[in-house]
Amino acid sequence: MTSEATATHIAAQKAAEDFRRVKKVTTHTLQEMKQARVKIAMLTAYDFSLARILDDAGVDVILVGDSASNVMAGHETTLPITLDQMVYHAASVVRAVRRALVVVDLPFGSYQGNSKEALNSAIRIMKEAGAHAVKLEGGREVKESVERIVAAGVPVMGHLGLTPQSIYKFGTYVVRATDPAEANRLREDALLLEQSGCFALVLEKIPAALGAEVSSLLKIPTIGIGAGAACDGQVLVLHDMLGINQEFKPRFLRRYLNLYDSIKDAVHRYCDDVKQGSFPAPHEQY
Repeated sequence: MTSEATATHIAAQKAAEDFRRVKKVTTHTLQEMKQARVKIAMLTAYDFSLARILDDAGVDVILVGDSASNVMAGHETTLPITLDQMVYHAASVVRAVRRALVVVDLPFGSYQGNSKEALNSAIRIMKEAGAHAVKLEGGREVKESVERIVAAGVPVMGHLGLTPQSIYKFGTYVVRATDPAEANRLREDALLLEQSGCFALVLEKIPAALGAEVSSLLKIPTIGIGAGAACDGQVLVLHDMLGINQEFKPRFLRRYLNLYDSIKDAVHRYCDDVKQGSFPAPHEQY
């Protein structure tokens, strides 16, 4: 490594450490991180206990995702979860968080009707859950809703590429924007969402080259999930990266633990101890 490269690496490490010491992450913090080329770490959470761990571990953004429909409720898609349920999950997360920015998905059916309905849904999440921002899927078709929500003072994160709430329209979870027409539409929608006031943009399951292009094209941060390493940050579903959920195995997922087997083993040993009468032991009784 050259002396210039070493100096750049040291400067990058220092910048990253400076942002770790930020007492409260805001939308402005994320903008500063993009400008400083410090990657943004984002994970999902749906309850108090795990959200507290994520926050203590230094996660920058916690997404209360509508993926709760899958990993918490066992639904096949994200469509069934309701606004009331999202408010419940979001409020649980917000109570746990001291540092991270908490972003909450607007669930299917809570914003597609019209911009007034979208604003009312966003206001409920902000007032009842105490969230810091909302996220919604789509491009030009949600432009009016984004502008109306932002005008009311609510920060909005956009979401392009594979948009799970539209799964029945797509018919498949394959990589999106691989053909020139769809890729061009995504570029246009990304710029449109930035102009409409979005503070950041999730890019899901698109070619890495397109993820890099859109990230350099936009002034706002991009958060990738299966969109390549050049995005300004990355997001994964917590239950996937911890190995609690074993069925979901896309290429972009890195499992950092295998909690399914660890928890199963612990429960098995507990059951054995109870049945054999070794729990509780004398020192575990009053």
